[in-house]
Amino acid sequence: MGRAESLEGKMSTQDPSDLWSRSDGDAELLQELGWYHGNLTRHAAEALLLSNGCDGSYLLRDSNERTGLYSLSVRAKDSVKHFHVEYTGYSFKFGFNEFSSLKDFVKHFANQPLIGSETGTLIVLKHPYPRKVEEPSIYESVRVHTAMQTGRTENDLVPTAPSLGTKEGYLTKQGGLVKTWKTRWFTLHRNELKYFKDQMSPEPIRILDLTECSAVQFDYSQERVNCFCLVFPFRTFYLCAKTGVEADEWIKILRWKLSQIRKQLDQGEGTIRSRSFIFK
Repeated sequence: MGRAESLEGKMSTQDPSDLWSRSDGDAELLQELGWYHGNLTRHAAEALLLSNGCDGSYLLRDSNERTGLYSLSVRAKDSVKHFHVEYTGYSFKFGFNEFSSLKDFVKHFANQPLIGSETGTLIVLKHPYPRKVEEPSIYESVRVHTAMQTGRTENDLVPTAPSLGTKEGYLTKQGGLVKTWKTRWFTLHRNELKYFKDQMSPEPIRILDLTECSAVQFDYSQERVNCFCLVFPFRTFYLCAKTGVEADEWIKILRWKLSQIRKQLDQGEGTIRSRSFIFK
């Protein structure tokens, strides 16, 4: 009898709640958890939660870092935050808690725990996002289909999409004309960094297009700690976080965004060069 058949036999003869109380086989039993999404990528998790979830929606997925490490992806208003969940082989570790079985781990989430990160944002875990969602079996019919003779080849089919990589939180920003410092709510989504008067404001004060940003770096020129700056052709924006850890997080994800933007621009330039070579 194979491993899968053995597990299936156990589940058919034992009460599910008794089985979930066992520590052995918890990794296999994750497959039965309705909000465990397996090898769903970080990008796909953010796309799902942002497009179809709500504040407090969450899902569990495999981490791409190593075996036994999982990621809890949580929607927090306009961003998605990711937290590590570690399976040691006999327990689950999440935050400051350790759970001896998968049943205890799931029960913890049934009580809608409140979690917070370095940014100070508090999130109540309310809605587990299901792995299986009902879908209609409806398809459009192709009525027009013709090929354009453009000279393009399979080398021109470069898949591109803006990286989601979201983040939000309060930062203190220096003014442009009047050099006073004011606390603003910042959200990072796709290639846009927006800042609002506060977290409840519906409309942003300004939207910064990161495709125009040339650098993100720590800044020590201001008489404040935990500062960093974003360099644009028209202005350098000076921002300060509450802690050094939070400032480091913002710098890392903003630099990652810029690297993704440059990569897409390089791919586009490569495609243009290949076309010009074809038509010479």
